[in-house]
Amino acid sequence: MSDIVAAITGVCSYLPDYVLTNKELENLVDTTDEWILVRTGVSERRILKGEGKATSDMACKAVERLLEKTGTSKEEIDLLICATVTPDMVFPATANIICDKVGIKNTPSFDIAAACTGFLYALTTGAQFIAAGRYKKVIVVGADKMSTIVDYEDRTTCVLFGDAAAAVLLEPSTDGTGIIDHILRSDGSGRAYLHQKAGGSLKPPSHATIDAREHYVFQDGKTVFKFAVTNMADVSAEIMERNGLKGDDVAWLVPHQANKRIIDATARRMGIDDSKVMLNIHKYGNTTAATIPLCLWEWENQLKKGDNLVLAAFGGGFTWGAVYLKWSYSPKT
Repeated sequence: MSDIVAAITGVCSYLPDYVLTNKELENLVDTTDEWILVRTGVSERRILKGEGKATSDMACKAVERLLEKTGTSKEEIDLLICATVTPDMVFPATANIICDKVGIKNTPSFDIAAACTGFLYALTTGAQFIAAGRYKKVIVVGADKMSTIVDYEDRTTCVLFGDAAAAVLLEPSTDGTGIIDHILRSDGSGRAYLHQKAGGSLKPPSHATIDAREHYVFQDGKTVFKFAVTNMADVSAEIMERNGLKGDDVAWLVPHQANKRIIDATARRMGIDDSKVMLNIHKYGNTTAATIPLCLWEWENQLKKGDNLVLAAFGGGFTWGAVYLKWSYSPKT
Protein backbone atom coordinates (compact mmCIF):
# COMPACT_ATOMS: atom_id res chain seq x y z
CA MET A 1 0.00 0.00 0.00
CA SER A 2 1.23 3.51 -0.81
CA ASP A 3 2.18 5.86 1.98
CA ILE A 4 -0.67 8.06 3.21
CA VAL A 5 -0.36 11.75 2.47
CA ALA A 6 -2.80 14.61 2.86
CA ALA A 7 -4.65 15.82 -0.22
CA ILE A 8 -6.78 18.90 -0.76
CA THR A 9 -10.21 17.57 -1.73
CA GLY A 10 -12.17 20.83 -1.76
CA VAL A 11 -11.76 24.60 -1.47
CA CYS A 12 -14.18 27.47 -0.83
CA SER A 13 -13.92 31.15 0.00
CA TYR A 14 -15.71 34.21 1.31
CA LEU A 15 -15.18 37.74 0.05
CA PRO A 16 -16.88 40.77 1.63
CA ASP A 17 -19.18 42.78 -0.62
CA TYR A 18 -17.59 46.19 -0.15
CA VAL A 19 -14.95 47.06 -2.77
CA LEU A 20 -12.35 49.67 -1.79
CA THR A 21 -10.85 51.05 -5.00
CA ASN A 22 -7.64 52.97 -5.59
CA LYS A 23 -9.77 55.94 -6.58
CA GLU A 24 -11.40 55.96 -3.16
CA LEU A 25 -8.00 55.74 -1.48
CA GLU A 26 -6.96 58.85 -3.40
CA ASN A 27 -9.46 60.71 -1.21
CA LEU A 28 -8.03 59.28 2.01
CA VAL A 29 -4.27 59.60 1.57
CA ASP A 30 -1.75 61.29 -0.70
CA THR A 31 -1.59 58.68 -3.44
CA THR A 32 -2.78 57.93 -6.96
CA ASP A 33 -4.20 54.95 -8.77
CA GLU A 34 -1.11 54.86 -11.00
CA TRP A 35 1.30 55.00 -8.03
CA ILE A 36 -0.43 52.05 -6.35
CA LEU A 37 -0.67 49.94 -9.50
CA VAL A 38 2.96 50.44 -10.54
CA ARG A 39 4.40 49.66 -7.09
CA THR A 40 2.06 46.93 -5.89
CA GLY A 41 -0.21 45.68 -8.68
CA VAL A 42 -3.31 46.31 -6.54
CA SER A 43 -6.36 47.96 -8.10
CA GLU A 44 -9.01 47.19 -5.49
CA ARG A 45 -9.56 45.20 -2.32
CA ARG A 46 -12.51 43.88 -0.29
CA ILE A 47 -13.38 45.28 3.15
CA LEU A 48 -15.66 43.66 5.74
CA LYS A 49 -18.17 46.29 6.84
CA GLY A 50 -20.75 46.10 9.63
CA GLU A 51 -20.73 46.46 13.39
CA GLY A 52 -19.60 43.37 15.26
CA LYS A 53 -18.22 41.63 12.16
CA ALA A 54 -14.94 39.80 12.71
CA THR A 55 -12.48 37.41 11.11
CA SER A 56 -14.52 34.42 12.32
CA ASP A 57 -17.59 35.63 10.41
CA MET A 58 -15.73 35.42 7.10
CA ALA A 59 -14.12 32.12 8.04
CA CYS A 60 -17.49 30.61 9.01
CA LYS A 61 -18.92 31.43 5.58
CA ALA A 62 -15.96 29.76 3.88
CA VAL A 63 -16.21 26.66 6.11
CA GLU A 64 -19.97 26.31 5.69
CA ARG A 65 -19.64 26.55 1.92
CA LEU A 66 -16.82 24.00 1.99
CA LEU A 67 -18.87 21.49 3.97
CA GLU A 68 -21.82 21.86 1.60
CA LYS A 69 -19.69 21.69 -1.54
CA THR A 70 -17.82 18.54 -0.46
CA GLY A 71 -20.86 16.82 1.04
CA THR A 72 -19.12 16.65 4.41
CA SER A 73 -21.06 16.65 7.68
CA LYS A 74 -19.96 18.68 10.68
CA GLU A 75 -19.63 15.48 12.68
CA GLU A 76 -16.97 14.15 10.28
CA ILE A 77 -14.49 16.97 10.93
CA ASP A 78 -11.60 15.74 13.07
CA LEU A 79 -9.64 19.00 13.34
CA LEU A 80 -9.93 22.66 12.34
CA ILE A 81 -6.94 24.99 12.09
CA CYS A 82 -7.26 28.71 11.46
CA ALA A 83 -4.33 30.73 10.14
CA THR A 84 -4.79 34.37 11.14
CA VAL A 85 -3.05 37.42 12.59
CA THR A 86 -6.34 39.24 13.15
CA PRO A 87 -8.07 36.95 15.67
CA ASP A 88 -11.47 37.90 17.02
CA MET A 89 -9.94 38.04 20.51
CA VAL A 90 -6.58 37.42 22.13
CA PHE A 91 -8.24 34.24 23.41
CA PRO A 92 -10.05 31.98 22.81
CA ALA A 93 -8.64 30.94 19.46
CA THR A 94 -10.61 32.10 16.44
CA ALA A 95 -10.71 28.44 15.38
CA ASN A 96 -12.68 27.69 18.57
CA ILE A 97 -15.15 30.45 17.69
CA ILE A 98 -15.50 29.19 14.12
CA CYS A 99 -16.33 25.70 15.32
CA ASP A 100 -18.95 27.04 17.74
CA LYS A 101 -20.62 29.24 15.12
CA VAL A 102 -20.62 26.51 12.47
CA GLY A 103 -21.77 23.81 14.90
CA ILE A 104 -18.66 21.62 14.87
CA LYS A 105 -18.75 20.09 18.35
CA ASN A 106 -16.04 18.49 20.53
CA THR A 107 -13.45 18.84 17.78
CA PRO A 108 -9.89 20.06 18.43
CA SER A 109 -9.21 23.47 16.94
CA PHE A 110 -6.46 26.04 17.22
CA ASP A 111 -4.95 29.08 15.52
CA ILE A 112 -1.59 29.50 13.82
CA ALA A 113 -0.06 32.97 13.59
CA ALA A 114 2.63 33.12 10.93
CA ALA A 115 1.41 36.24 9.13
CA CYS A 116 1.34 35.89 5.34
CA THR A 117 2.93 32.44 5.52
CA GLY A 118 0.24 31.32 7.96
CA PHE A 119 -1.75 29.25 5.50
CA LEU A 120 1.33 27.20 4.55
CA TYR A 121 2.20 26.64 8.21
CA ALA A 122 -1.40 25.57 8.95
CA LEU A 123 -1.67 23.42 5.82
CA THR A 124 1.48 21.46 6.58
CA THR A 125 0.50 21.09 10.23
CA GLY A 126 -2.89 19.67 9.28
CA ALA A 127 -1.22 17.41 6.73
CA GLN A 128 0.93 15.78 9.43
CA PHE A 129 -2.18 14.63 11.34
CA ILE A 130 -3.51 13.04 8.15
CA ALA A 131 -0.19 11.41 7.22
CA ALA A 132 0.18 10.01 10.75
CA GLY A 133 -3.19 8.29 10.40
CA ARG A 134 -4.66 10.21 13.32
CA TYR A 135 -7.37 12.10 11.42
CA LYS A 136 -9.37 11.61 8.23
CA LYS A 137 -10.85 15.06 7.63
CA VAL A 138 -9.09 18.29 8.52
CA ILE A 139 -10.22 21.82 7.65
CA VAL A 140 -7.58 24.51 7.21
CA VAL A 141 -8.83 28.11 7.06
CA GLY A 142 -6.85 31.20 6.10
CA ALA A 143 -8.70 34.31 7.24
CA ASP A 144 -7.78 37.89 8.03
CA LYS A 145 -9.66 41.13 8.55
CA MET A 146 -6.66 43.29 7.81
CA SER A 147 -8.76 46.46 7.71
CA THR A 148 -8.80 46.35 11.54
CA ILE A 149 -5.02 46.78 11.81
CA VAL A 150 -4.37 49.00 8.79
CA ASP A 151 -3.81 52.72 9.29
CA TYR A 152 -5.83 54.52 6.64
CA GLU A 153 -3.64 57.57 7.16
CA ASP A 154 -0.50 55.65 6.12
CA ARG A 155 -0.30 55.52 2.35
CA THR A 156 2.53 52.97 2.38
CA THR A 157 0.41 50.23 3.99
CA CYS A 158 -3.27 51.04 3.54
CA VAL A 159 -3.07 50.49 -0.22
CA LEU A 160 -1.86 46.92 0.22
CA PHE A 161 -4.33 45.00 2.34
CA GLY A 162 -7.83 43.59 2.10
CA ASP A 163 -10.17 41.23 3.98
CA ALA A 164 -11.09 37.67 3.00
CA ALA A 165 -11.26 34.03 4.07
CA ALA A 166 -10.77 30.72 2.28
CA ALA A 167 -10.78 27.14 3.49
CA VAL A 168 -9.60 23.74 2.24
CA LEU A 169 -10.52 20.20 3.23
CA LEU A 170 -7.67 17.75 3.73
CA GLU A 171 -8.22 13.99 3.41
CA PRO A 172 -5.95 10.92 3.11
CA SER A 173 -4.56 10.02 -0.31
CA THR A 174 -2.69 6.92 -1.44
CA ASP A 175 -2.80 7.40 -5.22
CA GLY A 176 0.34 9.51 -5.53
CA THR A 177 -1.44 12.84 -5.35
CA GLY A 178 -1.47 15.23 -2.40
CA ILE A 179 1.11 17.19 -0.43
CA ILE A 180 4.50 15.77 -1.38
CA ASP A 181 7.01 18.09 0.29
CA HIS A 182 7.32 21.34 2.18
CA ILE A 183 9.97 23.76 3.40
CA LEU A 184 9.19 26.25 6.16
CA ARG A 185 11.60 28.89 7.43
CA SER A 186 11.67 31.83 9.86
CA ASP A 187 13.97 34.58 11.06
CA GLY A 188 12.76 36.46 14.12
CA SER A 189 15.15 39.35 13.53
CA GLY A 190 12.76 40.40 10.78
CA ARG A 191 10.32 41.62 13.42
CA ALA A 192 12.11 44.96 13.37
CA TYR A 193 10.87 45.63 9.85
CA LEU A 194 7.31 44.27 9.89
CA HIS A 195 5.18 44.18 13.02
CA GLN A 196 2.36 45.65 15.07
CA LYS A 197 4.01 47.76 17.76
CA ALA A 198 1.37 47.58 20.51
CA GLY A 199 -1.35 45.27 21.75
CA GLY A 200 0.79 42.38 23.01
CA SER A 201 2.38 41.65 26.38
CA LEU A 202 5.47 43.70 25.47
CA LYS A 203 3.43 46.85 24.97
CA PRO A 204 -0.14 46.41 26.26
CA PRO A 205 -2.90 48.71 25.02
CA SER A 206 -3.00 52.11 26.67
CA HIS A 207 -4.13 55.63 25.91
CA ALA A 208 -0.55 56.37 24.93
CA THR A 209 -0.29 53.51 22.44
CA ILE A 210 -3.63 54.41 20.89
CA ASP A 211 -2.71 58.08 20.61
CA ALA A 212 0.59 57.08 18.99
CA ARG A 213 -1.30 54.92 16.43
CA GLU A 214 0.73 51.85 17.41
CA HIS A 215 -2.02 49.28 16.93
CA TYR A 216 -1.55 49.23 13.16
CA VAL A 217 0.76 47.40 10.78
CA PHE A 218 4.25 48.89 10.67
CA GLN A 219 6.37 48.03 7.64
CA ASP A 220 9.79 49.10 6.45
CA GLY A 221 8.79 48.56 2.85
CA LYS A 222 12.21 48.56 1.17
CA THR A 223 13.73 46.09 3.62
CA VAL A 224 10.72 43.76 3.56
CA PHE A 225 10.67 43.83 -0.24
CA LYS A 226 14.35 42.89 -0.43
CA PHE A 227 13.97 39.97 1.98
CA ALA A 228 10.74 38.80 0.35
CA VAL A 229 12.11 38.79 -3.20
CA THR A 230 15.17 36.79 -2.17
CA ASN A 231 13.65 34.30 0.25
CA MET A 232 10.37 33.51 -1.52
CA ALA A 233 12.24 32.92 -4.78
CA ASP A 234 14.99 30.90 -3.09
CA VAL A 235 12.66 28.57 -1.20
CA SER A 236 10.54 27.97 -4.31
CA ALA A 237 13.61 27.09 -6.35
CA GLU A 238 14.88 24.89 -3.51
CA ILE A 239 11.73 22.80 -3.30
CA MET A 240 11.79 22.30 -7.08
CA GLU A 241 15.43 21.21 -7.01
CA ARG A 242 14.81 18.86 -4.07
CA ASN A 243 12.03 17.13 -6.00
CA GLY A 244 13.70 17.11 -9.41
CA LEU A 245 11.30 19.60 -10.95
CA LYS A 246 12.00 21.93 -13.86
CA GLY A 247 9.91 24.92 -14.88
CA ASP A 248 8.07 22.86 -17.51
CA ASP A 249 7.09 20.28 -14.87
CA VAL A 250 5.17 22.82 -12.77
CA ALA A 251 1.59 23.40 -13.89
CA TRP A 252 0.99 26.34 -11.56
CA LEU A 253 2.82 28.61 -9.17
CA VAL A 254 0.44 29.62 -6.36
CA PRO A 255 2.16 32.61 -4.75
CA HIS A 256 1.19 34.73 -1.79
CA GLN A 257 -0.32 37.92 -3.19
CA ALA A 258 1.74 40.63 -1.49
CA ASN A 259 3.30 42.48 -4.39
CA LYS A 260 3.32 41.73 -8.11
CA ARG A 261 7.04 42.47 -8.40
CA ILE A 262 7.80 39.83 -5.76
CA ILE A 263 5.60 37.32 -7.59
CA ASP A 264 7.28 38.09 -10.92
CA ALA A 265 10.75 37.63 -9.40
CA THR A 266 9.74 34.26 -7.92
CA ALA A 267 8.36 33.03 -11.26
CA ARG A 268 11.55 34.07 -13.08
CA ARG A 269 13.73 32.25 -10.54
CA MET A 270 11.63 29.10 -11.00
CA GLY A 271 11.73 29.33 -14.78
CA ILE A 272 7.94 29.51 -14.97
CA ASP A 273 6.04 31.43 -17.62
CA ASP A 274 3.64 34.16 -16.48
CA SER A 275 0.74 32.15 -17.92
CA LYS A 276 1.28 29.55 -15.18
CA VAL A 277 1.20 31.99 -12.27
CA MET A 278 -2.00 32.47 -10.28
CA LEU A 279 -2.48 36.21 -9.87
CA ASN A 280 -5.45 38.00 -8.29
CA ILE A 281 -3.70 40.72 -6.27
CA HIS A 282 -5.27 43.35 -8.52
CA LYS A 283 -8.75 42.35 -7.29
CA TYR A 284 -8.21 41.53 -3.63
CA GLY A 285 -4.89 42.99 -2.50
CA ASN A 286 -2.96 41.25 0.24
CA THR A 287 -5.42 39.26 2.37
CA THR A 288 -2.54 37.76 4.39
CA ALA A 289 -3.39 34.13 5.33
CA ALA A 290 -6.23 33.97 2.78
CA THR A 291 -4.32 34.75 -0.43
CA ILE A 292 -3.12 31.26 -1.39
CA PRO A 293 -6.40 29.39 -0.78
CA LEU A 294 -8.22 32.23 -2.56
CA CYS A 295 -6.08 31.50 -5.62
CA LEU A 296 -6.81 27.76 -5.40
CA TRP A 297 -10.53 28.55 -5.23
CA GLU A 298 -10.44 30.89 -8.24
CA TRP A 299 -8.39 28.50 -10.39
CA GLU A 300 -10.03 25.27 -9.17
CA ASN A 301 -11.83 24.63 -12.46
CA GLN A 302 -8.54 24.89 -14.36
CA LEU A 303 -6.72 22.36 -12.17
CA LYS A 304 -6.41 18.75 -13.25
CA LYS A 305 -5.64 15.67 -11.19
CA GLY A 306 -1.89 15.16 -11.08
CA ASP A 307 -0.97 18.80 -11.77
CA ASN A 308 2.23 19.85 -10.03
CA LEU A 309 1.65 22.97 -7.90
CA VAL A 310 4.17 25.00 -5.93
CA LEU A 311 2.69 27.17 -3.17
CA ALA A 312 5.00 29.92 -1.92
CA ALA A 313 4.76 32.71 0.64
CA PHE A 314 6.71 35.28 2.64
CA GLY A 315 5.41 37.14 5.67
CA GLY A 316 6.03 38.93 8.94
CA GLY A 317 8.28 37.26 11.44
CA PHE A 318 10.01 36.92 9.06
CA THR A 319 8.41 33.68 7.94
CA TRP A 320 8.53 32.06 4.52
CA GLY A 321 8.04 28.71 2.87
CA ALA A 322 7.01 26.58 -0.08
CA VAL A 323 4.80 23.52 -0.51
CA TYR A 324 4.93 21.06 -3.41
CA LEU A 325 1.75 19.13 -4.08
CA LYS A 326 0.12 17.10 -6.81
CA TRP A 327 -3.49 18.20 -7.28
CA SER A 328 -5.93 15.45 -6.34
CA TYR A 329 -9.02 15.99 -8.48
CA SER A 330 -10.14 17.25 -11.86
CA PRO A 331 -12.97 19.69 -12.52
CA LYS A 332 -16.43 18.22 -12.21
CA THR A 333 -18.21 18.04 -15.56
